[in-house]
Amino acid sequence: MTAALEVVSLEPAPDQLRYSFGGAEPLLTVAPGTVVELTTEDCFGGAVRGVDDLPSQVCVFPYLNPVTGPIAVEGAEPGDTLAVHLVDVAPVRDWAVSTTFPHFGALTTTHQTAMLHAPLEELVWLYEVDRERGTCLFRPRRGGPEVELPLDPMHGTIGVAPGAGEVHASITPGAHGGNMDTPEVRAGTTLYFGVNVPGGQLSIGDGHCRQGEGEVCGTAVEAAMRTVVVVDLVKGGGPAWPRLETDEFLMSTGSVRPLEDAFRVSQHDLVTWAAELTGWDVLDAYQLVSQAGLAPAGNVVDTNYTMVAKLAKRYLPGAPAADGVHERLRETAAAYLGQR
Repeated sequence: MTAALEVVSLEPAPDQLRYSFGGAEPLLTVAPGTVVELTTEDCFGGAVRGVDDLPSQVCVFPYLNPVTGPIAVEGAEPGDTLAVHLVDVAPVRDWAVSTTFPHFGALTTTHQTAMLHAPLEELVWLYEVDRERGTCLFRPRRGGPEVELPLDPMHGTIGVAPGAGEVHASITPGAHGGNMDTPEVRAGTTLYFGVNVPGGQLSIGDGHCRQGEGEVCGTAVEAAMRTVVVVDLVKGGGPAWPRLETDEFLMSTGSVRPLEDAFRVSQHDLVTWAAELTGWDVLDAYQLVSQAGLAPAGNVVDTNYTMVAKLAKRYLPGAPAADGVHERLRETAAAYLGQR
């Protein structure tokens, strides 16, 4: 199996980075089952490198949140399911950054939440990243103890091209995926996207060394990443919203405003998915999810908010999700890691 692995690399130059989902020609076309080694830049394009580099001064809007891609998958047609398994997500630098923005975040005035009080101050925090020890160091800007946090690398932004010729800014999450900012998008997770255009057109970016649920201040511990994924294709069955699977959980997402509707979308998708997999009546699935489900927040700061509905697979006797593709991709990932 190891010798048969197809492995390709994608390291885009700065002028090849994209800032939207949809509307771009693929940088790479691969067959289902291909391992892709890729690099991503941080959400600031690498321009914020220290506490004096205020994003408002060193970044140019709308060139924020770059993504690597698109990657087209051979044979993917609208209505299919694109499966993306994250094999490895690793920061490439020994530093990362986070910020507060005057008009962005959950606890400040924004253009959609108008307040008479002054917006928050723009500040930058520089984190020291120790990849060998698996930590990142929080240094408060105005005194007090430092705190060492464990690395939990993930991608805030991942998705496919929207349908109907639409182009969505990379900062906006939706039914195509995008900037969902859920910490669940880490190594070992398989994501399922409904294909909207030929090839699917997968893009990935916005690497985080770690992030709390909700991404409350608007930024995580932002970092450039070296990431490995396996892409695969399931004919038909394209989900209406992105879904996730790990060894232990199934998860559904919803990305809209207001937050309670994002919650409803994710819960509705999980309930109907559970009913489909087990053969339960929808109200029986509704009852089970109500008693055993979890509801972690993705983001509560972006142009759309993201909620995740999460249920342990041990509570779902029945057919495996997506024809068992998660287990197959785990085997591919193990073979790849074994030959590195």
